Amino acid sequence: MNALARPDAPVAVDLSRYSGAEKAAIVLMSLGEDAKHLWSLLDEEEIKEVSQSMASLGMVPSVVVEAVVQEFVQRMSGAGSVMGSLDQTQRMLASILPKEKLDGLMEEIRGPAGRNIWDKLGNVNEAVLANYLKNEYPQTVAVVLAKVRPEHAAKVLAELPSDFAAECILRMLGMEPVQREILDKIETTLRTEFMSNVARTSKRDSHELMAEIFNNFDRQTESRFINALESKSRDSADRIKALMFVFEDLGKLDSGGVQTLLRAVDKSDLALALKGASDALRNLFFTNMSERGGKLLKEDMASMGPVRLKDVDAAQARMVAQAKELAARGEIVLADGKADDELIY
Repeated sequence: MNALARPDAPVAVDLSRYSGAEKAAIVLMSLGEDAKHLWSLLDEEEIKEVSQSMASLGMVPSVVVEAVVQEFVQRMSGAGSVMGSLDQTQRMLASILPKEKLDGLMEEIRGPAGRNIWDKLGNVNEAVLANYLKNEYPQTVAVVLAKVRPEHAAKVLAELPSDFAAECILRMLGMEPVQREILDKIETTLRTEFMSNVARTSKRDSHELMAEIFNNFDRQTESRFINALESKSRDSADRIKALMFVFEDLGKLDSGGVQTLLRAVDKSDLALALKGASDALRNLFFTNMSERGGKLLKEDMASMGPVRLKDVDAAQARMVAQAKELAARGEIVLADGKADDELIY
C-alpha cells in the first residue's frame, strides 16, 4: 500500500537562491519591532546591504520565511508571509536610525543614478554642478572634485570661472586626507541643498530628447512625424529639426574631422551613404581623400546601380553614429550651428 504524506509534513524548501543578506532581511522583517536590538548590532555597511536586499525582496512565501528562520533559531511558530518594499524598509529603519542617516540611506536605495552621493554627482550635468559649486569655498570644491570621476571633474572645472578653477586646482594639489566628519558634513550639504533640487535644475529639454528619437527614425518615418507635428505645433517641429543632427550636418566638419571620420567608417557604408548625399557633401568627402581613394570610391558607387532608400538611410545613420562616437572621444568636433560651436582659425 502506498504511503500518503501527512497533511502537516514539512515542505522542502530550496533556500540556495537566497543570499545571506536576503535571509537576514527576511528574519528581521519577521521579527518586526522585536528586531531593534539585532539592527543595533549591525554596522553601517551591513545595515546598507541588508536594507538593499529588504527593499527588493517583494513577496516572500510563508514556507520560505519559516525555513529561513529555522536556520537562525531552533523554532519559530506562526510565521506568516512578509512583503519587502521601500516603504516597509523605511518604516522599520525609522525606529533605529537618526532621520538624517535614514534619509541618506533611503535615497541611495531608491536612486537609479548611483549608490552614493558621489555616484549621483557623476550623473549630474557638468554645467549644473559647476553653477552650484562656484558659490562654495575652493577647498569644498576641491574635496568634491577629488571624489568624482576624473573625466567629470575635468568637465566641471572647464565650466567654472578661470581664476576660481585655478584656485580649486591648487587646493586639490595640496589636499590632505579629509576627516570623516568634514566629509560627512559635505555629503549632507550636497544631499539637502543640491541633490534635492537637481532634478528640477537639470531637467532635460523634452525637445532635445525627442530630437534624439527622431534621429533614429528612417527618413520616411521621420518625415511622416515631422509633417504630423507641424500641423499641430509648428514651433515644436521647428525646434526638434533645429536640434536634430542628421547626415547632411557632417558637411559642417572641418577637413581634419572629415579625414578622421573617413578612417573610422566602413568603406561600404561610405559608398552607400554618399549615394544619397547632396553634391556639396559628396565633394567635401572626395576633396579630403587621395586622388586614388576618391576614384575607387566613385567606381564603387557607380557599380552599385540603383539602391534602396532604406539601405541608404541605414548607412547614413551608421556614419552619424560613428561621428558621434568620435566626438564623444574628443577626436572630432560636431557643430550644431550654435555660436559656441563656430570654429576660429
